[in-house]
Amino acid sequence: MTVPSIPQPRQVLMRSILSATAAAVTAASLVATSLGAQTAPETALSKMIESRLPEVMPKVVTWRRDIHQHPELSFEEKRTSAMVAEHLRKLGLEVQAPVGRTGVVGILRGGKPGPVVALRADMDGLPVTELVDVPFKSTVRTQWQGQEVGVMHACGHDNHVAILMGAAEVLAGMKAQIPGTIKFLFQPAEEGLGGAQAMVNDGALLNPVPEAVFGLHVWPNTVGQIAVRQGPIMAAAGNFKIIVKGKQTHGSQPWSGVDPIVVSSQIVLGLQTIASRQVNVAYLPSVLTVGQITGGNRSNIIPDSVVMVGTLRTFDDNMRADIAMRIKRTAEDIARSGGATAIVEIDKGGLVTKNDTSLTDRMLPTLRRAAAGAVAIVNPVMGSEDFPVFTQKIPGIFFFLGVTPKDKDPNTVPVNHSPLFFADEGALITGVRSMTGLAVDYLSMSARKTSAK
Repeated sequence: MTVPSIPQPRQVLMRSILSATAAAVTAASLVATSLGAQTAPETALSKMIESRLPEVMPKVVTWRRDIHQHPELSFEEKRTSAMVAEHLRKLGLEVQAPVGRTGVVGILRGGKPGPVVALRADMDGLPVTELVDVPFKSTVRTQWQGQEVGVMHACGHDNHVAILMGAAEVLAGMKAQIPGTIKFLFQPAEEGLGGAQAMVNDGALLNPVPEAVFGLHVWPNTVGQIAVRQGPIMAAAGNFKIIVKGKQTHGSQPWSGVDPIVVSSQIVLGLQTIASRQVNVAYLPSVLTVGQITGGNRSNIIPDSVVMVGTLRTFDDNMRADIAMRIKRTAEDIARSGGATAIVEIDKGGLVTKNDTSLTDRMLPTLRRAAAGAVAIVNPVMGSEDFPVFTQKIPGIFFFLGVTPKDKDPNTVPVNHSPLFFADEGALITGVRSMTGLAVDYLSMSARKTSAK
């Protein structure tokens, strides 16, 4: 794929970013919804944000490429967090680090009284060997689960960090005019290792306590387009493990033992009927996937046991509990029918990422202004996030930022977690606009409400 060469003159780079964003707005397929199509009017603060973008955006691109070239796995983001902390200190922010092992919190206290709002970005990469041919391609290799692996920002967190660093610089330059306080949450270990909870445990949402929190995620939608919805937007994910115990015997005499491989095969098929035949699919979707099966070590030996692991994705706690019960019942009963036994372990799972309905309705015009109207209201996705750890006690909005190049089909490009995942840098300016806009618009609206009382 073609990307701008490095380095680029600032004016040329800025034109590239702006033109890509404009093209995305033209090409975006917008969805009419009951939420209306109102765009937030320009204000003195939004105009101030816009005036600062030409100076900040080339830095955002440089940061993004640097972070992309030096990815770090979960709870190993020492270089990234040091880079973030140094940047925030140079901006004059109060910096707390480490928070949640390798996380960073920056606090910007505005020059005017007002409430507190938080902006979040995750920082970790994945154990994936990059196959995208870009000048800033990652060649990092490390040890993960006892194996040497490549490391890549295959989920786009490099974009998230750079966007929030840019937002911090834009907002720090407007400090005197900001009515309230902004907390910047740079989170480690989003990829299934509990980074958000580690930050909360370390007091990331205390002193001061935010009234609302906003986060984004790059996504294979048209470059510069924002996708959002009220209510559930990403599923709760949890894992399960089933150990099928049979009786080992020679492969030529299966009647002398109990074959756990055959029983496991029947269990896999039986599990598929839970989502397709036992759960009301008209209520909310769910996904149950067996992702790994391990058993046996020779072609002529029926093993003693088989281990299978999988994932369960739901949008409702009661539905999750019901499906978990059915997984256990299905596995145990099928195993018993074949003379085997099944031991079923199901973790409690994560949280559903839910956008606060009233807050989404309130801030949707801001997102439309940031994306020049290119906002789509989307169905929930089965991917999961740990962003809802931050929204257990305070309202929040999580949205997707399109990064598919304008000459590519979003339906066919490699998606997040692929070694070929590619993010068009033309989306970065929309990311900075949206995060800064959400912060100042929320603070301004809240400050006006307070003064009107």
